[in-house]
Amino acid sequence: MRTIAAICAAVLAPLTGCTENRLTPAATDAAPAHTLSHAQVTQQCIDAVATRATEQAGDTPFEPALHACLSLSDSEYLDAYMRGLRQQSQAGRDELQRQLDAARSNDTQ
Repeated sequence: MRTIAAICAAVLAPLTGCTENRLTPAATDAAPAHTLSHAQVTQQCIDAVATRATEQAGDTPFEPALHACLSLSDSEYLDAYMRGLRQQSQAGRDELQRQLDAARSNDTQ
């Protein structure tokens, strides 16, 4: 399961544009080509948190905030962060269930 998370993080990390701190965007950030709605920005933040690589203890760091989350207020970021954790957790449970189902089908063959 960590392998899948690591692969997702490796693929998506360049797209998230991580920053040094919540208030300062990374130097390589380009200006957005178009303006997104608040709901779209929030969903991008949720998705970015959900795919963020986890640290050794399995924690998803709260700071520094991801580039996708910089335009959100602190309370909006906290809500998006928590929703991202739930999304990440659900993806992990779904993957575990997939593996259990695959193991059961291999046992019956």
